[in-house]
Amino acid sequence: MLAVPTPDTPSLMTTEQSGDLLEDDSRQENGFESNHYSSISPPASPVAQEEPSSTYFEERVPIPESPNQIFSFRKLWAFTGPGFLMSIAYLDPGNIESDLQSGAKAGFKLLWVLLGATIIGLLLQRLAARLGVVTGMHLAEVCNRQYRPVPRIILWLMVELAIIGSDMQEVIGCAIAFNLLSAGRIPLWAGVLITITDTFVFLFLDKYGLRKLEAFFGFLITVMALSFGYEYVLVKPDQGELLKGMFLPYCANCGPVQLEQAVGIVGAVIMPHNIYLHSALVKSREVDRKNKKEVKEANKYFFIESSIALFVSFLINVFVVAVFAQAFYNKTNMEVNAECNATGIPHSDLFPLNNGTLEVDIYKGGVVLGCFFGPAALYIWAIGILAAGQSSTMTGTYSGQFVMEGFLNLKWSRFARVLLTRSIAITPTLLVAIFQDVQHLTGMNDFLNVLQSMQLPFALIPILTFTSLTSIMNDFANGLVWKISGGVVILVVCAINMYFVIVYVTALDSVLLYVIAALLSVAYLCFLIYLVWDCLVTLGVSCLDCGSRMPGRLSRHTDIYLLNDMETDPQAGR
Repeated sequence: MLAVPTPDTPSLMTTEQSGDLLEDDSRQENGFESNHYSSISPPASPVAQEEPSSTYFEERVPIPESPNQIFSFRKLWAFTGPGFLMSIAYLDPGNIESDLQSGAKAGFKLLWVLLGATIIGLLLQRLAARLGVVTGMHLAEVCNRQYRPVPRIILWLMVELAIIGSDMQEVIGCAIAFNLLSAGRIPLWAGVLITITDTFVFLFLDKYGLRKLEAFFGFLITVMALSFGYEYVLVKPDQGELLKGMFLPYCANCGPVQLEQAVGIVGAVIMPHNIYLHSALVKSREVDRKNKKEVKEANKYFFIESSIALFVSFLINVFVVAVFAQAFYNKTNMEVNAECNATGIPHSDLFPLNNGTLEVDIYKGGVVLGCFFGPAALYIWAIGILAAGQSSTMTGTYSGQFVMEGFLNLKWSRFARVLLTRSIAITPTLLVAIFQDVQHLTGMNDFLNVLQSMQLPFALIPILTFTSLTSIMNDFANGLVWKISGGVVILVVCAINMYFVIVYVTALDSVLLYVIAALLSVAYLCFLIYLVWDCLVTLGVSCLDCGSRMPGRLSRHTDIYLLNDMETDPQAGR
């Protein structure tokens, strides 16, 4: 809905003025050929004016001057941070479990899928970063200004579901790590409870400064690299097979099990809330959005930094896949049980005395490493899992804060936000940890991967829509190639995820669950079709336009709709 003019807001354009704007919507300002939207800072919430937000942006990192330099390492260092925080979502316990299962079930054959998923993720993160840099608003804020209340609330709920699902995986990972590190002395339910307190402790680190917080995340990534790198050096994978699996897009003698695992890799790597997170994190740098040169430069350095960060995360994921591919591919339960008994490592009862193929998760993974390569391998594995869980927990909390503030224009303290999402995530996890065993706890990861996969379109469709609109992105809008390739990526990812969901639902073997899944699927597909239709109409496919008065759809004249909803940002002058 269009904003109503008040004495405190800029006067709104009349209908006649809006027509002129659509015909000539650009003007020259500080060398930046900009439309009215891009020359106006993002709005300041009345709540934000009364009580400053305490999420991540209490300070902005200044960018050093480097005149007449094509590339500057000093500038790259100043822009370094958001990409590495974003990359942590590629290293959460859900990803690590997907990696080790890929290695154990398919050997090195699916490394090319991991590489492809990471490249697709990089391209999507590029769109997210560009949206934040060019507009000064993150994706949730743009959705708030673009979508009508009903689709906006549904989008928010879908993203919150994804965040809660990710949070549950992180809780599971941390609880398992505590159990392994204590040799079983800390039960799983106690490990779940510990994650409540340690999360609050770590989240207040940003009180010591933004760069120190980013350095701490860098330290956790280093711990993961060293931990899983140690396992890689210890196992000594076949480098020829590794390179062949990475660059030869083929899976010889693969069946439904390997196909499911390939789909699971894509679903685990590309996470919906990470798109929202990255578009917000880039706002932490001082960039003059009225200056086209500065915006272009910021886009360049953020893309370089994201590429480096995702390359590091890809290497860590490869370490995990290669370790389990080399050591445990085609291993049987009988072989593992015998090895564990021979070395005296407990938990040999996890592996039944049969010739079934070994099935592993992040808990069993640590145990089998201990059985074959000694206790040190088990404990170092647990340290890596703990670092993965703790780091992704914190970035997940930031994602939730940005999403809530953006979609609902609601400012919560971090304490309240963490208390809410962590309580929702911990309750079912704690019940399973108390009344079931570790197999049921790690088995929840399959359901959670499906849940997050289903939410992916609710990040991909909006980001492609908004970054393709010249009224929002101006000269930085997606070209035809990006629009087409982005659309193809979304179609492929959605098809892969729907297959993943179908495989999971058909395995439930319950008529009641089939009926519930069918009803939810119809509602899900209807909303998905609506978003796609709205995206196409907004991007100019006029043959699909059933009328601009259709309730709930994007404003037809997006630039006017945005302009009328804007105020001056008190932080713009920083």
